[in-house]
Formats: sequence, C-alpha cells, structure tokens
Amino acid sequence: MNPYLTILLLLVSNIFMTIAWYGHLKLQEMKIISNSTPLFFVILLSWMLALIEYMCQVPANRYGFQGNGGHFTLLQLKVVQEVLSITVFTVFTVLFFKGETFHWNHYAAFGCLILAVYLVFK
Repeated sequence: MNPYLTILLLLVSNIFMTIAWYGHLKLQEMKIISNSTPLFFVILLSWMLALIEYMCQVPANRYGFQGNGGHFTLLQLKVVQEVLSITVFTVFTVLFFKGETFHWNHYAAFGCLILAVYLVFK
C-alpha cells in the first residue's frame, strides 16, 4: 500500500474520531442539543461517527503495517497516528472552540512530537 494512502486514511480516521469524541460539545454550544439530551443519544451519535473512523483506521493499520507488505513498523504507525490525532484535535479546537488559546507550551509540545517522529523513523 502507498504510504501516503495509509497516512490519508489515518488522517480521515482521526477527523471522525475527534468529531465523535468532542463534536457533541460543539453541538451543545450551538444549542443543537442541550445538557438534558439523553446521554444514550449522544453515545449513539458518537458510535455512528466512530464506525466511519474504524472503517478508515483498520485498513490504514492493516495495509500500512510492514508485516502485511506496508511501509511502516507497528511503532511507526502508532506514532504517526498519535501525531495526526493531536494535530487534528488542535485544529478542531482552535477552529471550533474560540475560547481555547494556543500558548508557548503547546508549540514546545509540537516540537517534541516532531522530534518523536524523527527518532521513531531514524
């Protein structure tokens, strides 16, 4: 499998994961759902989004893994997934939750992530 396709599938997976995990908070903020919306409904909505996440995540890991003819070791797949997850979450937070701010320590943390990717692929 093309390594860029693996990364693209992981990216799409993380977008759906972030929306599934945190999207209901934005829906509350937008007054589409309320605090009194049954938790079961919110969980069901999140599960529906998580299904799409898994439909991208599982093939990305399966076909991206070296043991299956892919380009990445298991550790490399996990580090790429985590970096994408934090990046997607940060973009989601900054774009959709205007009260959240980005500070120097966040930049330092991203620098550490870049270093982690470098070291894992070294």
